[in-house]
Amino acid sequence: MKNPVAESFTDFYDKWVWKLEEILHQLLEVSKQRTEVVKTEQELQVLVSKVTSHLKEYYTIKWASAHEEVLVFFSPAWLSPLENAYLWITGWKPSMVFKLLETLKKQASGGDFVMTEEQVRKIEELRKRTRMEEEKVEREMERQQVAMADRKMVELVKLTGRARNNGSGGGGDAVDAVVEVALKGVLAGLERVMKASDCVRLKTLKGVLDVLSPMQCVDFLAANIAMQLRLRQWGKKKRDIAAAGSTLNVNQDN
Repeated sequence: MKNPVAESFTDFYDKWVWKLEEILHQLLEVSKQRTEVVKTEQELQVLVSKVTSHLKEYYTIKWASAHEEVLVFFSPAWLSPLENAYLWITGWKPSMVFKLLETLKKQASGGDFVMTEEQVRKIEELRKRTRMEEEKVEREMERQQVAMADRKMVELVKLTGRARNNGSGGGGDAVDAVVEVALKGVLAGLERVMKASDCVRLKTLKGVLDVLSPMQCVDFLAANIAMQLRLRQWGKKKRDIAAAGSTLNVNQDN
């Protein structure tokens, strides 16, 4: 039986990605035509705001859906196995953006992405803060995982086992109620960790955009989105090839 929350979010995500592709096209057009069609800083900022609003929509829907069923975000069915392999606590790792900035600086030609000393200093400070925040979230995630083996959980497992061995009945119902309460606590903890990781992502992205110039923001967002969409494209292609191979093997066996 399919999870209704996963189905609903998959539908939303597919449409959200389609819109993201449209936005990427706009970013690339502005970036390519920077010398032919000069945009004012205000016009560039409007485009950047369009991107950030689209990203905020994703997290708004994600958090609302996770409140109903957080586990689907720790094994998202709407992503390919390749995309899942690069997840850091239900999303992209914040410190990844600093590597992307370094790549853009190295690939820049004609001074397109030259950063001032002040920008470099602020980005470095942000990188350090982000790493500290990442470590804080990772410690909390580790705490949640280790908590599964604490005394109360072990006793609960034993209690559940005894209830099953003794057969169903009022005692079994009481145990189920206790298990339900315990699981709610576990899921609430995972939801907190997920939101904390998303907050680090959003704070890091905002921090980078606050430091960069409007045109640099356009270039950075275009590269970031293109990387995400390309990974999705590769992942879907690999998954389709694997599925086709499985179908072929089944047909040959028959």
